[in-house]
Amino acid sequence: MIDELQPPVVTVVQSSADVALDRLRRWLPGTRLRLVRADQGEAVPVGAAAVGDGLVVLGGPMSAYDDARAPWLPETRALLSECVDARIPTLGICLGAQLLAVARGGRVQVGAPPGLEHGVVDVRWRPEATGDPLLGGLAGYVEGRRSTRMLSWHADAVVELPAGAVWLAASAMYPYQAFRTGTAWGLQFHPEAGAETLGVWAAEDGMAPGPVLEDFAAHEAEVTAAGEALGAGFAVLVREHADRRTAAA
Repeated sequence: MIDELQPPVVTVVQSSADVALDRLRRWLPGTRLRLVRADQGEAVPVGAAAVGDGLVVLGGPMSAYDDARAPWLPETRALLSECVDARIPTLGICLGAQLLAVARGGRVQVGAPPGLEHGVVDVRWRPEATGDPLLGGLAGYVEGRRSTRMLSWHADAVVELPAGAVWLAASAMYPYQAFRTGTAWGLQFHPEAGAETLGVWAAEDGMAPGPVLEDFAAHEAEVTAAGEALGAGFAVLVREHADRRTAAA
């Protein structure tokens, strides 16, 4: 077993000041977070061995192909792919999910025709999600619906999954809300975001924050419980990976 005094490390790559780890920071129990502010010039780790026992890649306003605007994206895509090959638990959120898809041979459409998906959305679980190691616990019926309310904020979208990826969830606007490739999960929605972050995103897009925040408040209990459960589930996968690594040493 791993030493409780030295919890497994999860590396978090942040690409924008306004898309932070937010509430997920306290929803990854039993882990130690190492934040890499790529947007501030901090170097993205090279090679899967450098991330520890888990990787989280957060969102941002740039596209998954916008290497000129965000010169750390090639290294981030490479790291995501290397972590899949090394079977390290990996979580890509919004832009992170799109980077994961591209890194493994999928495709993202910039400015997809449905337009901006924002606020509280119904994430509709596909049958493949039922036994998923991370999302299976969320894929049961909630209030008679086989869906979970989550926060979303994006206009770019995955339009082609990597070969062999498992399609886990959709929404009314965009089909690929969640997928798994190996030990990596791509989430188009934002399990980490809270009201303050949501208000910032609305203001940045020229919206009155009031209606968005009112909708969030109406569903806050479900959104929060789902995000917390997802974080705890990812932490379990990280700790299990750390145990296997220690046992093999």
